This record gives sequence, C-alpha cells and structure tokens, in this order.
Amino acid sequence: MTNILTYLKELNMLSIFVRLLLACICGGIIGFDRIKKRRPAGLKTHILVCIGAALAMITNQYIHNLYGPIADPARLGAQVISGIGFLGAGTIIVTGRQQVKGLTTAAGLWASATMGLAIGIGFYSAAIVGCVFIFVVMTVVQRIDNLIVAKSPVLELYVEFLDVEHVKAFIDLIKVHDIKILAIQLSEPSRYNSHGVGSLLTLQTTHNEQHEDIITLLSGLEGVLAVETVG
Repeated sequence: MTNILTYLKELNMLSIFVRLLLACICGGIIGFDRIKKRRPAGLKTHILVCIGAALAMITNQYIHNLYGPIADPARLGAQVISGIGFLGAGTIIVTGRQQVKGLTTAAGLWASATMGLAIGIGFYSAAIVGCVFIFVVMTVVQRIDNLIVAKSPVLELYVEFLDVEHVKAFIDLIKVHDIKILAIQLSEPSRYNSHGVGSLLTLQTTHNEQHEDIITLLSGLEGVLAVETVG
C-alpha cells in the first residue's frame, strides 16, 4: 500500500490520470450540491475549477522536477488561489432588493480550487478529507443555518405597498402587534403598481412567532401588495 501511494505521488502517467480523475470526482461532488440548488456555478464549473487547479499543480511539480531547486514549486498554486477570486466574484450579485447572492457558491469555487491544488500535488488524504468537509458544510451546515435563521427574532422583508400613504399606516399597525422596526428603506416603485412603492424592512419580534405567521399577518394588512423574505 505504501509503495502504491509513493508511486502515485511521483509524476507519471498513472498518477496524472488518478489525480485528474479524483479532481473530477471531488469537484463533481461539490458541484452537484450547487446545481441541485440552482446556483450560478454548478457541476461543470466546479469540476473544471478543480481539474484546472490540479493540472496547475501537476505542471508545477513537472517544472520543479525538470529545473530543480531554481523552480518555485508553489508559484502556480499561489496564482490559482488569487486568480480564482475573479471567477468567484462573478457569481456574487446584489439584487435590486439589496440581497447579496452567490457568496456560498464563490466560497465553494475557491474551496474546490484549493482541493484541486492538494490533489494536483499528490496530497490525496487531505483532498479527500477536505472534500468531505466541504460537502458537509454545504449540505448539513446549510440546513442548520436555515434553522437558526428561521428561529431568529430578527426578520428581513421586502414589502410592496399600494402607495406611500399606506407605509405610515402599515408602521402604525405592526406596532400594535408588538413588532419593532429596526430599519426601513424605501426602494423604487412597485412592480405590481406604477404608483406603488417597495420597502426593505428589518423587523424584530418580541415573541417567538414563526416567520411564516408574521408574513401571513403582514400580507393581510391594508395597502400591502406583497411580502417576501430577504436572504
């Protein structure tokens, strides 16, 4: 077993094939979760990032073997880590409702690149364990995160009003229900009504109400066209 691992850490056709195959599998595992959730960067993107990073490190190792100590064995890897930021930044968008989307996808791409670097240099154990941890964070931890957000007393909403006059009436009404307004920001006219207005609200509940119950309550108030969660 030790001899096989030693052989696979050397640069030869078998080790190159195994590394690129492992990069394809590990990148695919992370990308599968993203495409399942319909995120900007899915299966192909994560696989390509992981394979590309692995190939960069394989090339690095080849250059080092070819030119010896004068070649920096970490130079290409360092460029991958910094360069992947441009790709990750392209997946992050700020919507018209000031929602920031794509942060997890960008982080996943960066993690896939570092995973590919580990595979490319033959650090198989770290790459496999890293793949497991990344996948767990993107699936299990995501559910825990959603659960914590659902239980939070602070709620961010986007509310569409019939007109500006109904905004003040809305504020007065929700105070009756012991709901605090931590922040309010009016946005461009409503897409439901050219005379309407949209608003980004940060609310705090004084009781342990379910977010769905609060949304149902607010949706039924006079002058409210639509209520949606932000985030």
